[in-house]
Amino acid sequence: MSATDDYDEIDDSSAPLIEHLAELRTRLIHSVIAFIIGMVICFTVWNPIFNFLTEPLCSAMAERGQEDCGLILIKLQEGFFVAISISLLGGLVLGFPFISYQLWRFVAPGLYKNEKGAFLPFLISSPVMFFLGAAFAFYVVTPLAFDFFLGFQQAGTLVGGPDGENGIAAIAFQGSAQEYLSLTIKFIVAFGLCFQLPVLLTLMGKAGLVSSEGLANVRKYAVVAILLLAALVTPPDVITQVILFVVVYGLYEISIFLVRRVETKRNEKLREEGYFDDEDEEDLL
Repeated sequence: MSATDDYDEIDDSSAPLIEHLAELRTRLIHSVIAFIIGMVICFTVWNPIFNFLTEPLCSAMAERGQEDCGLILIKLQEGFFVAISISLLGGLVLGFPFISYQLWRFVAPGLYKNEKGAFLPFLISSPVMFFLGAAFAFYVVTPLAFDFFLGFQQAGTLVGGPDGENGIAAIAFQGSAQEYLSLTIKFIVAFGLCFQLPVLLTLMGKAGLVSSEGLANVRKYAVVAILLLAALVTPPDVITQVILFVVVYGLYEISIFLVRRVETKRNEKLREEGYFDDEDEEDLL
């Protein structure tokens, strides 16, 4: 084979790679544009979004008889960065469906028909589970957490009161807008990611990376890991930590059930195709 033939063979083999890279660049550009458009939209309406995000705090303060739930700006530029933070989060939320579609368009041509049928449900369920976790954090966890934090306030008294007692210093909440937004986003993202557990483990089970028996055998280690996660993610509030532990552990048990179903369907298909009999299936289970 001549040197020219070698060059032509190398050039032909590199063409598909260049085409894939060009398509990847196109998909990434489209995704970035969608993210920027969502970000610009959220920047124009960041005030209503911020008012919505402060609803748990205002409700918790109203229950304590504090009508003013205003937040303050510690730094001059803090208000701008609050708007930017809301825009980044909103741009990701609004652009995520289109970004997922671009990911699917890039991956789908390289998948077989059965692989497409396996991958597409996970691509759809992942954002659904994230939004469920975010909603759970916003409507359940944050009100409990903020009520716990506000419990450290105390009313003050003047020096030399009616009984000649010494005055008591008041402890009142005057929160930073940026710090509050950062804490709220932390809760939302953390619970949204925790709710990805069934999706991730089921996908790994379908790929044969984990098994239901293996997940069940490491259950005690999973309990310890979930307890550590609850201690790190939630505030030092026992009620909130217990809620997170119960939810994540429940998701872990659901994951074991889903992986077992995947294994059962896989074994039934293999048995129908004659790869193994019932005795082999019992050994696998």
